Amino acid sequence: MSSLPYSQACENNKYAIGSVLEHCFNQSSQVLEIGSGTGQHAVYFAKLLPHLIWQTSDQSFNHRGINAWLTAEPSLNLRPPLVLDVTQAWPIEKLELPIIDGIFTANTLHIMSKAMVQDLFKGLGEHLSLGGQLCVYGPFNYQGQYTCDSNRNFDQWLLEQNPKSAIRDIEWITELAIEQGLKLKADHPMPANNRLLHFEKNV
Repeated sequence: MSSLPYSQACENNKYAIGSVLEHCFNQSSQVLEIGSGTGQHAVYFAKLLPHLIWQTSDQSFNHRGINAWLTAEPSLNLRPPLVLDVTQAWPIEKLELPIIDGIFTANTLHIMSKAMVQDLFKGLGEHLSLGGQLCVYGPFNYQGQYTCDSNRNFDQWLLEQNPKSAIRDIEWITELAIEQGLKLKADHPMPANNRLLHFEKNV
């Protein structure tokens, strides 16, 4: 395992996230994971949700690591990563099924610029099917305020790495979702001061 890309945070949070995804995606047939990162989440969630296809995706520089995890821990319902850049057209024609009724993304919105987050939600509005489920995991601010000192420190670190990165306000994310026909169904507290936002496409 030491040769595989590894995130301790992924190992720490996958159980809590998985317990929510089991409910959110219990009727889904295909989940597109946007920003699969190391691939650790994908191999765990695919095994946890054997009734659906788990389609990984990320920018090309992360594919080697994702494929390494898929080789190390294969599942019949797990698919190799697509090249997906939210600022470009989504490679929908390469999906196994013609419908996306589930989308999952973790720890991506605070890495993206605001413009990229807006592009992401435009893509969600275009490609998530009616009745489809969206689950977004990560840290969020509420009414412009940090929920804890560790998130404040993390946001400062993000700023130092990239001035366009930042923890996003949940109110802004909810507005973007509403514009694309998505309704917030639940806001789940997660370990390490993170949240899992569950939306449903109803328009």
